[in-house]
Amino acid sequence: MVDLNVCIGSSCHLKGSYNVIQTFQQLIEAMNLHDSVEMKAQFCMKHCQTGVSVRIGEKIYSVSPETAKSFFDSTVIPLIK
Repeated sequence: MVDLNVCIGSSCHLKGSYNVIQTFQQLIEAMNLHDSVEMKAQFCMKHCQTGVSVRIGEKIYSVSPETAKSFFDSTVIPLIK
């Protein structure tokens, strides 16, 4: 199971966290990954300058609404076992 945490703090919200979440939800649904990916909203991850912050395990990534699909394909999909 991949735990995908998306920041919804003020800065990330302004940078499009809602759109990132929507993209991730659509991809999880389209690929039928409900049993493999658990997405959660999380408040501030303390990486406000680089937001939208997405945490997988201990690593925090910077994702934008424009890069959300490619991030999911290149980073999340390979982690699914």
